[in-house]
Amino acid sequence: MTPDDALKVLAEADLICSAEKSALAVRRMASEITDRLATANPLVLAVMGGAVVFVGQLLPQLIFPLDFDYLQVSRYRDDTAGGELTWLVEPKSNVAGRCVLVVDDILDEGITLAAIRQRLFSLGAAEVLTAVFADKVIGVKTGQPADKPEDKPITADFVGITVPDRYVFGYGMDIQGAWRNLPSVYALNRETRQLVCS
Repeated sequence: MTPDDALKVLAEADLICSAEKSALAVRRMASEITDRLATANPLVLAVMGGAVVFVGQLLPQLIFPLDFDYLQVSRYRDDTAGGELTWLVEPKSNVAGRCVLVVDDILDEGITLAAIRQRLFSLGAAEVLTAVFADKVIGVKTGQPADKPEDKPITADFVGITVPDRYVFGYGMDIQGAWRNLPSVYALNRETRQLVCS
């Protein structure tokens, strides 16, 4: 995506969550995580690269002993639709017997986070908790009430904000590699999405 295209996408996007509300959500999550893990000496694993903004804001607010590492998997590869899961970097830290907190930018379909959780348990983690900045309310299944979201293979233990079933970007989430650096969260409008995805 060219810089001009990125500016056009942002200009036509809808604001979903302001920078102020994003900061408040992270502060609330830090309090919830502290209440649960302050005495657990957890290993915090950031899912790169989407979690970089979120984890950078969250870690300084977790005032208790912890270890930090990262992992990298991808289903998107700068695309707007998920594909096959690829492991790019596994954690260097030993997870065996540890309480592990996985920090990610968004819980979309849940396939990636569920696979990460399963892999960590297979490596011997004693407990795996998940914290996501955004949880997407995905579509409904045929025959379900409109207010019942589609089942996901995993539910996050800690959630910052809920976002609609649209392509969102900002606060670590990108649109074809652009706009991870935004302090707010935006959603592509329908017309722009057709252009970007074609």
